[in-house]
Amino acid sequence: MRGSRPKKRVAALGSAGALVTATLIAGAVAAPTANASAGSGYGQDREARGAAIAAARAAEAGIDWQDCPADWNLAKPIQCGYVTVPLDYAKPYGKQIKLAVDRIGNTGTKAERQGALVYNPGGPGGSGLRFPARVTSKNPVWANAAKAYDFVGFDPRGVGKSTPISCVDPQEFVKAPKADPVPDSEADKLAQRKLAREYAEGCQERSGAMLPHMTTPNTARDLDVIRAALGEKKLNFLGVSYGTYLGAVYGTLFPGHVRRMVVDSVVNPSREKIWYQANLDQDVAFESRWKDWQDWVAANDATYHLGTTRAAVQAKWLELRATAKKNPIGGVVGPAELTSFFQSAPYYDSAWASTASVFGKYVAGDTQALVDAAAPDLSDTAGNASSENGNAVYTAVECADAKWPTNWRTWDRDNTRLHKDHPFMTWANAWMNLPCATWPAKQQTPVNVKTGKGLPGVLIVQSERDAATPYEGAVELHKRFKDSRLITEKGAGSHGVTGLVNPCINPRVDSYLLTGKLDGADVTCAPHATPKP
Repeated sequence: MRGSRPKKRVAALGSAGALVTATLIAGAVAAPTANASAGSGYGQDREARGAAIAAARAAEAGIDWQDCPADWNLAKPIQCGYVTVPLDYAKPYGKQIKLAVDRIGNTGTKAERQGALVYNPGGPGGSGLRFPARVTSKNPVWANAAKAYDFVGFDPRGVGKSTPISCVDPQEFVKAPKADPVPDSEADKLAQRKLAREYAEGCQERSGAMLPHMTTPNTARDLDVIRAALGEKKLNFLGVSYGTYLGAVYGTLFPGHVRRMVVDSVVNPSREKIWYQANLDQDVAFESRWKDWQDWVAANDATYHLGTTRAAVQAKWLELRATAKKNPIGGVVGPAELTSFFQSAPYYDSAWASTASVFGKYVAGDTQALVDAAAPDLSDTAGNASSENGNAVYTAVECADAKWPTNWRTWDRDNTRLHKDHPFMTWANAWMNLPCATWPAKQQTPVNVKTGKGLPGVLIVQSERDAATPYEGAVELHKRFKDSRLITEKGAGSHGVTGLVNPCINPRVDSYLLTGKLDGADVTCAPHATPKP
């Protein structure tokens, strides 16, 4: 499972699988102690104490804000800095790592300012450093919130500028064509299993010291240290996709530290779902949203000439896939690369027209558009390093957060069964996650997400047909977070709702961030505008 907003990322579906386009925190602080009871046992107590020590230290140190380094591509007035956190919260005076943060001040008056709004876009593995650019680009959806809040982004531990981890040489990681994720034989499965095991071994070789500490609870503790370093008594947080799970864990570990929290496109926080079952659920949801896109393409046949029914569009897709399997297009685009490129359509409505356009051009005889869109760019070494890092973090966090099946028979049974009716993503997703079956670092028990003392009402926003984070996740978090409110965007399925223009949703998000007020009951909104061809 992977999701990140607002920028599409390239990550690998498994060490061997498809390249995937996806995609997958006022005043001085006396750092209060974390809610130790949310976890289990003595280790959690030690980590809670360690988090309080680190937060107190960060509150004293603050952040040395400077102009951002030129190669970060964050122009003034955005400022950048670092926050120091323990690698292991059970040893707060042990090895420390640096986390990159950035900010832009509120656009309103001093009297209008309500503190910092900290953002996580998802992943795991997504960078939040582009968040302040929503202000410099004058994004109208965020103009009201920007008057009241400093917009603060950060790279979570292991990501980008924050002590990055790696599992494989980035240029090797993006090389194409990769093996078709849909296996034809037991030999194909064996080859993919070998690649997944080698990927896990590569993570250990290149980043072994970090792996045991690459967990969502540790990132939540980091978030609390960032809060303290910002000089904030309480956290205002916006989390999208995986960022919702980060928010859910933060709200459980630090309920009394939350001021406002908006979670958008929600990962199901149930311990039974994190992360193996969540990925299987995602495969089902992707198939539904893939069909939604095909219906739209068929309705716009006058533009794309791909068929007037969903079945006709699917037939063209299967034909393209078979052609690319026999002879990769341009020598580089096989079924794995196709799955990666086309996956952006079920993820984001904003990709519907561009994906259909490339597909239509190919069918009309222009293969270059497809090669340009779906093949890796080996000259983009910085982008490839970012993709490899994003996938490494994705894998490390999901593998460390929870115990995964180690028996291949379980994976084979579940994915074979699911693939029959949900063929678009199932095997590609399986190979992406299979390194967790042989993960070399300790796997934890997920936090039991629940309401603790002091947790305010949380605003939950979710589209009904989201592929990456199925709707049930929002319902589950709503049950667990007492006094939360759920806004459902009915009939819609784009991943990441709060960044889209919807006159039913945008004012409610603004109202909550500006006043803390939630609707008296849950709200159902009509969908945002359907993409134009």
